[in-house]
Amino acid sequence: MSLLKVDGLVASHGLLTAVRNVSFEVARGEVLGVIGANGAGKTTLFRTVAGVHPAHSGTISLEGVDITSLSPARRVARGVAMVPEGRRLFIDMTVRENLQIAGENGRSGVWTLDSVVTALPTLAPLLNVPAGGLSGGQRQTVAIGRALMSNPKVLLLDEVSLGLSPVAIAGLYDQLASLKARGDTAMVVVEQDLDRAMAFSDRVVCMLEGCIALEGAPQTLGKQAITEAYFGLAHQEAAYA
Repeated sequence: MSLLKVDGLVASHGLLTAVRNVSFEVARGEVLGVIGANGAGKTTLFRTVAGVHPAHSGTISLEGVDITSLSPARRVARGVAMVPEGRRLFIDMTVRENLQIAGENGRSGVWTLDSVVTALPTLAPLLNVPAGGLSGGQRQTVAIGRALMSNPKVLLLDEVSLGLSPVAIAGLYDQLASLKARGDTAMVVVEQDLDRAMAFSDRVVCMLEGCIALEGAPQTLGKQAITEAYFGLAHQEAAYA
């Protein structure tokens, strides 16, 4: 049985239907990469799965239980955590305080302050530093650590590398690789960098105009097919055929 299942999901952003009949499944320990150009519906999809955006129709299930109508807080309590675009840390609080407040509002489990710092060792020297004084890469690492403190079964990471330097991105993905190797948490990752997405993900879905245009293992699909789906080239060719 899949850990997370999204079936026929439809969601709007204002007057625009941003997510159109989207369906996918993610297994425990699996990484699903979600790619697509700006405006493809990726962030609305993530916000809907996390519960901060309402679903118009369709279902979201966690371990076979329908969570579509649950509030964001209740989804966190069930095991769904999101690292949002822009990190959204409490900038006047220290790193330690940002992590602890997440732990107080999440599930009990293996992730504690000590285990998160062990898994994300770059946090250790930052624990007493106000979050507002951190670099972009450091903030992203704190945001991931904060999500882990809730002991998620499913970790949603929106725009992982957005605005980060190449060195920060490489370091961040090294730490994500160590989380992936544990095999106990499903990750759904929005990533603009196609090479990164293909290298890190077990499967990818490419969104186009709110729909899934392509889905499969990166090695099977190949970069050309993924690139064409990303930019809608195959869609354009079909329209003019």
